[in-house]
Amino acid sequence: MLKPMTWLAKLLYWPLKPLVRCKIVPEPVAENLALDPKQPVFYISRTASSSDLATLARVCQKLDLPDPMTPVQVGNSSLSRIIFLEQPRVLWGSRTSTDALQQGLALLQAHQRDPNFSAQLIPVSVLWGRAPGKEDSVKSMLGESESPSWLAKLFIVLISGRHTLVRFSKAVSVRQIIENATVNEDTAHKLLRVARFHFYRQRLAATGPKLPDRAALFNSLLASDALKKAIEEEAQTKKISTREARAEALKLLEEIAADYRESTLRVGDRFLGWLWKKLYSGLKITNGQVLTDLVQKGHEIVYVPCHRSHMDYLLLSYVIYHQGLAPPHIAAGINLNFWPVGNFFRRGGAFFIRRSFSGEKLYSAVFREYLSQLFSKGYPVKYYSEGGRSRTGRLLQPKTGMLAMTVQAVLRGIDRPISLVPVYLGYEHVMEVNTYLTELKGSSKKKESIGGVFSAARKLRDYGYGYVNFGQPISLNAFLNQQVPDWRASMETADSQKPAWLNPAVATLATDIMQRINQAAALNSINLIATCLLATRQHSLTRQELTSQLEFYRNLQHYAPYHSGVTLPEGSVSQWIDHAIRLKKVAVSQDSFGQIIQLTPENAILLSYYRNNVCHLFMLPAILATALLQHPGLTKVQLMNICQLLQPLLQHELFLRLDDFNSYIEQVLEQLQKHQLIETKGQSLQAVPVQQAGHFMLELLAFNAQDVLQRYAVVLNLLQLQSPLTRADLEQQSHELAQRLSTLHGISSPEYHDKQLFATLITALREAGYCHTNEQNELEATTILLPLQQTVNGLLRADVLQTVLSIVKKT
Repeated sequence: MLKPMTWLAKLLYWPLKPLVRCKIVPEPVAENLALDPKQPVFYISRTASSSDLATLARVCQKLDLPDPMTPVQVGNSSLSRIIFLEQPRVLWGSRTSTDALQQGLALLQAHQRDPNFSAQLIPVSVLWGRAPGKEDSVKSMLGESESPSWLAKLFIVLISGRHTLVRFSKAVSVRQIIENATVNEDTAHKLLRVARFHFYRQRLAATGPKLPDRAALFNSLLASDALKKAIEEEAQTKKISTREARAEALKLLEEIAADYRESTLRVGDRFLGWLWKKLYSGLKITNGQVLTDLVQKGHEIVYVPCHRSHMDYLLLSYVIYHQGLAPPHIAAGINLNFWPVGNFFRRGGAFFIRRSFSGEKLYSAVFREYLSQLFSKGYPVKYYSEGGRSRTGRLLQPKTGMLAMTVQAVLRGIDRPISLVPVYLGYEHVMEVNTYLTELKGSSKKKESIGGVFSAARKLRDYGYGYVNFGQPISLNAFLNQQVPDWRASMETADSQKPAWLNPAVATLATDIMQRINQAAALNSINLIATCLLATRQHSLTRQELTSQLEFYRNLQHYAPYHSGVTLPEGSVSQWIDHAIRLKKVAVSQDSFGQIIQLTPENAILLSYYRNNVCHLFMLPAILATALLQHPGLTKVQLMNICQLLQPLLQHELFLRLDDFNSYIEQVLEQLQKHQLIETKGQSLQAVPVQQAGHFMLELLAFNAQDVLQRYAVVLNLLQLQSPLTRADLEQQSHELAQRLSTLHGISSPEYHDKQLFATLITALREAGYCHTNEQNELEATTILLPLQQTVNGLLRADVLQTVLSIVKKT
């Protein structure tokens, strides 16, 4: 059977070249396949097709893999290197079966005869185009069916050939398959059944589920019991007819629902490919393999990224698409639904969500039903648990509405496991950063418009690198099993009654997601240089000093890593500095002693945003450095106790989570000693003498904790010395005191006196038991607050502490 096909494939090899352009995943293929060069390679694919075979042969030649058209000699036998599971459809007559069963059995028997023979079987999917197709639609020759006829395939190649996806799956050891199995037709049948299911999943992952007719989808949603009830309640509440209430529900669906179209993705892919080349030096993607692993296990994926920029919407979808997976449906703010961007986003998979559901019962019901439908049909979904873009560069406290609706969708009985994938998005330049700073200073948020789009387009330039790091996924089913072992008992009443355990479980889940995002942080030249230069009084260092500090930070994160998911920039430290100069993030001056690297006053404020992206990675080392500078002669135990005391507050504010806290502290101290920043004196540790370079480096490290400790001191001293206070009074006085400190001590961080940070800290203090609410609904300090207050006060510079205490005692 294969000989005529091989002959035809060789004839098509060159004619197909101008018609076919392949996206090959995963990249790099050779590294992901991890093949043994001493053992033979076989391929298994779905449909016997000369065009598929010719395309695969070209791809294998490019990747330096064995040619699928050449046979494999095993002893005295010659085995075909490729196994096809199905014959294509025929224009007339009945379709015949392939030789897959005989080929599979022959391959298994070859292993039985020769104990040294161990074939590597690579499943390969060749997908012509990424269109998912429509539900209940008649198959067209212009779209790829399951096993198209030669005539249909001709049209498919002509139309979709330049959008071909070739996915190589991990090689399977045939020797391992037969270790605990009898070599017979049943075993071969099982192998082929598994392969067929694998290819079904691969196609589903690449294209997504078939798309419903939009009108039919709306009608089915409006006919659901939950929406019928909501429509009736809306009619009664507003004293309108049921028909009018139903029309309002339909209007809300049209406002919310995506209108996903593969043609838009094709146009968007070309546009974004051009845009990224114009905007970025490159995109750095880490741990993309986690997505493939989840898909191969049949998981539905919910992407939960941090939110830095409007670029996030485009960047993450583009990266997912180029991982060979279907782009997700995206929860986008209703503020982005303006002409003509709104239509483009909607057709690219965006569904729009209002900022608040408060008082909108019908809207809430419609949105929940729509989201549940997405999950039940198996569409990947993406939403931002922070709710909006971070204006400070730090992660925001999560909003739990979308997570709660995701869990409620599971309670309605989804038959596939759902995995939440945290995603860290990082940039060396965020387009909106200037706007963020003006908003932090009190300016009102500007409404998005087409004028704003054109204004941003005029300013496009090289923004350095973009970073997409996929974090450790969370299996939602496993999470619920751990947090609420009897959660399935709530499935029967999920539509009518919210379980009592839902809110606490969702809050825990939200925190877990944010912690995992921070565990996948991307260090880059800009945020590292910002961390160094912003720690100096004049925001400047000699090139030699900057190089030494950057090398120290690189080694600190390499040998005392915050988490294995954190990525470090490539290249030398000197290349990092040159890169920042080229991007005009720093200025350079030259004198007879050498170069000075410095920040302009404007850039100093802007770069605080990028420093804040990764401040959590240096916070505990900075607190250790501060403690050793303020209190020479502390033991390791005393240092660990200080960090342990502050950990609950840092965990709440910065989403810190360490796998082994004590081990991490010991590793950091070891690196401080290794780089000669501290020294031992008997059983205690202390900073090296002032005249040594390491003392200055320790001071630069310690600066990273200064703002946080000062904010803690403000709130703790107010609570200890002025309580009881209402929460509103405590937040307001903390804000005003921080503003005074900022003026007196030249603190330029734009988020230093951000009210939201004080609100977060007060919440953390309540949850940790450092204060409680009395009968008058005022906050009072508890007995355990005093040791924390004294510890924090002891870590402050004397002049700052004096300012805090003098003001607090007067109020």
